[in-house]
Amino acid sequence: MFYFLAFLPILLILVLMAVFHWSGQRAGPVGWAAGVLVALFAFGLNWQVFWVSQLKGLLISVYVLLVLWPALLLYFLINQFGGIQAIAQAMQRSVRDHMFLVVLIAWSFAGMLEGITGFGVPIAIVAPILVGMGINPILAVTASAIGHSWAVTFGGMGLTYQTLLSVSQMQPGEIIPPTVLLLGIAVLFTGLAAAMVLGSMRIWYKVLLTGLVIALAQYAVAITGFPQLGAFLAGAAGLLFGWLISRAPKPATPTPPDARLRAALAAYGSVVAINIIAGIPGPLNTFLNNFSWQMLLPATITLAGFSMPLAKGQLFKPFLHPAFPMLIVTFITYFSLRKSALCDDCSLRQAWRSTWKTAFPATVGVVFTIALATLMEYCRMTLLLAEGLAALMQTAYPLTSAYVGVLGAFATGSNNNSNVLFVPLQKNVAVLLGFAPALLVASQTAGGAIGAMVAPAKLIVGCSTVGLIGKEGDVLRKALPYVLVLCALLGLVTLLLVGLSSN
Repeated sequence: MFYFLAFLPILLILVLMAVFHWSGQRAGPVGWAAGVLVALFAFGLNWQVFWVSQLKGLLISVYVLLVLWPALLLYFLINQFGGIQAIAQAMQRSVRDHMFLVVLIAWSFAGMLEGITGFGVPIAIVAPILVGMGINPILAVTASAIGHSWAVTFGGMGLTYQTLLSVSQMQPGEIIPPTVLLLGIAVLFTGLAAAMVLGSMRIWYKVLLTGLVIALAQYAVAITGFPQLGAFLAGAAGLLFGWLISRAPKPATPTPPDARLRAALAAYGSVVAINIIAGIPGPLNTFLNNFSWQMLLPATITLAGFSMPLAKGQLFKPFLHPAFPMLIVTFITYFSLRKSALCDDCSLRQAWRSTWKTAFPATVGVVFTIALATLMEYCRMTLLLAEGLAALMQTAYPLTSAYVGVLGAFATGSNNNSNVLFVPLQKNVAVLLGFAPALLVASQTAGGAIGAMVAPAKLIVGCSTVGLIGKEGDVLRKALPYVLVLCALLGLVTLLLVGLSSN
């Protein structure tokens, strides 16, 4: 009974979004309210647990929303002078196979962006480009959500990976081999899944070849000691290989220079460059790391006796946050455009109005969804669900270990937070059942990465940039079957690896 009650708020959000087509803006508050009632009557919620958990959720929400708002502001500014359309047209000219091109963008390019930004930014950038190339908005967000997920563990300049090392207290040599193996499978699957969503399965062989290049590149970069660049360089390798095997012939008459394209590429390219320069370990990165803020959250105990120790809230590093380069580039782009003939009527105020109109409803969904996740964490509801799976599956638990990662990512909107919640549990289960802990930890983070496909917070970000506010449930319904199938595949491989390691 308690297992069902713990799952009820998440189930309610899933049903409302996927079956009844509710938006995250509507489903999030309802799921949160249900979570509060369940926690109050069944899990000993009291005032202290409530406000501490909600404060933690608010801090995480602010961190995520600081990505959403600047990403939308930059997008609407670039869209005013036709920059997004210019990027789409240039990509169409460079690759002769349109079907393969859209898959490359939704999959390899999105993964490359995930490598340096994360937090939903790849979906926010890639989905509008696909729409500009004639792809249906629902399919564009779905394909981008699926396509970027393989890169999440080594994304954000290694942020998730560093958290994984921290909470697991394991060495890179233990974690990286099984993790890149499982993520390599995810690379191939997500490429084929994106192709299926976009109606491009006839070029499956190109997707498989490119997927092998991406998977091997990610493995090579991570295993040689540069995991923070694994997703970015792997995505770039996939783009280069895809262009080599399907590049368009040079036109008989040269294409005239497009000022819109140069301005758009300069803007987004600058965001990428600043992230790389600031994120690579070195003197600058060390200096910027000195500017940080983190709140201490007091210990709590529920009326049912479940305690949470004194903990640190979301870490804010303003100069290393993805919002920082986007804001810099936005204002530089605006003032540069005002001095050129390209967009002398561009309006930052109009871009802000469009951002407000789009981002405010999305903000409601993000805040309440994450607030529910932290409430469930502090009331033992999330932990109870994972423990229930372990008790039910016993020696077959590896089959479900990736689903635990998905559960965490769906609830919190982040593989990073999913790992914080469940990596200790996965290690404990492995020890109890006699498995190699690294295998279940690898399955956990691979599942958390795949869960990014359906994390409501990310879907809200993606839908916001293509005019699909309130349609997140449609995307969730299309992406969810791929999550379930891929996690089943990862579970089978994990079970096989566990069996081999035990012999």
